[in-house]
Amino acid sequence: MPSLIELRDVWYQYNPNSPLSYWALKGINLRIEKGEFVSIIGPTGSGKSTLIQHFNGLLKPTKGEVIVDGIDISKTKDLKAIRKKVGMVFQYPETQIFSETIYDELAFGLRNYGYSEDEIEERIKEVTKKLGIDYIPLDKSPFLLSGGEMRRVAIASILAMEPEVFVLDEPLANLDPQGRKELLREIDYLNREESLTVVIVSHDLSEVSKYADRIVVLSDGSIIMDGPPEEIFKNVEKLIEISLGVPQIVELLYTLYKRGADIPYNVLNLDEAVKIIVRWRRSLGNRDKLRTIPAP
Repeated sequence: MPSLIELRDVWYQYNPNSPLSYWALKGINLRIEKGEFVSIIGPTGSGKSTLIQHFNGLLKPTKGEVIVDGIDISKTKDLKAIRKKVGMVFQYPETQIFSETIYDELAFGLRNYGYSEDEIEERIKEVTKKLGIDYIPLDKSPFLLSGGEMRRVAIASILAMEPEVFVLDEPLANLDPQGRKELLREIDYLNREESLTVVIVSHDLSEVSKYADRIVVLSDGSIIMDGPPEEIFKNVEKLIEISLGVPQIVELLYTLYKRGADIPYNVLNLDEAVKIIVRWRRSLGNRDKLRTIPAP
């Protein structure tokens, strides 16, 4: 069975044949499978946004192939169908809102694809409930909403199209901590309960690692790591080297490990981490021995 999205030795060059030319992507090989929750992580300028814009044909590779559900995007003329299949929400999507009412904003894409008003109304009802914004009157101006509500409306306008793959570029940016948690939980629900394939771009490993079942790490246009979170966090020093923060739990365990504690540090579950630390302290015999562990 083919992958939903597959990139084969993809290279992308900005400003070709000019003094400002540079390669933003270098030899990318990547598969996104149906039902996955993938997080693409990397420092600023690593190529994350350039990469995801290849997923639905917004960009086409300078070299290599991008296959979406068996279709080579460089050879098809029906990019509209590809973009319906792969829904994309850009960074700060609320800045792209333009309709006078929430209803019209949510209906815009559906109308472009020829859905009837009855179908549009039903889809809007469903998607606003899923994202927890069904309490907001649909005839209200989206410009009167809070920042978090506006972002949910923008996300809902893409989800209403019922994409098979949902790609979000830095969806947590500028949200307060509670808003970040709520949005991630809602996206996780769509992935787990409705089998929506999710790809989230972020520079923050701490939050997305709790939900993603796979993390792809980019640096300087190349994939340098790809695997489940537990495998990625075995490479703490490399993550720090490329200016990526790690979850506090991992950081604490790794600090103890560096000071001589014989414990695993690629642990994301708080309860499990506490048990590891308690067992380790008991193994020392008494608290005074804590002082014998040398500083890094």
